[in-house]
Amino acid sequence: MARRAGQGIVRALVAQALMGLLAIGLSAWISGAYAAASALIGAAAYFVPNALFALRLLLGLMGGGNAGALSFFWGEAFKLGFAVLTLATAAMANTGWLVWPALLFGLLCVLKGYVLLLFFRKLP
Repeated sequence: MARRAGQGIVRALVAQALMGLLAIGLSAWISGAYAAASALIGAAAYFVPNALFALRLLLGLMGGGNAGALSFFWGEAFKLGFAVLTLATAAMANTGWLVWPALLFGLLCVLKGYVLLLFFRKLP
């Protein structure tokens, strides 16, 4: 059971990474380097905390411990807080080169990474 759960977590992370790379590549192809950098910021806003949370869950699975509801809640709160902080920092930095549609596209692609798993019928 733990092995299957671990495989599902890794598959979800890989799917999110691939969707993030797709968003960055499409943004670069359509609108150039600034859009690609913006898509990278948007993708990283969710992928980085999600990868850290997944690592925490995987370490818990390998150690034989169960993740309690409270630790899961704090992990989700961390992910949400990091994403909001990243987006707020991007908004307040006001660099002039940030392409908001590309940033939101990168974020949306990573959030919807499971669509790849649905498409290839690899959901756990």
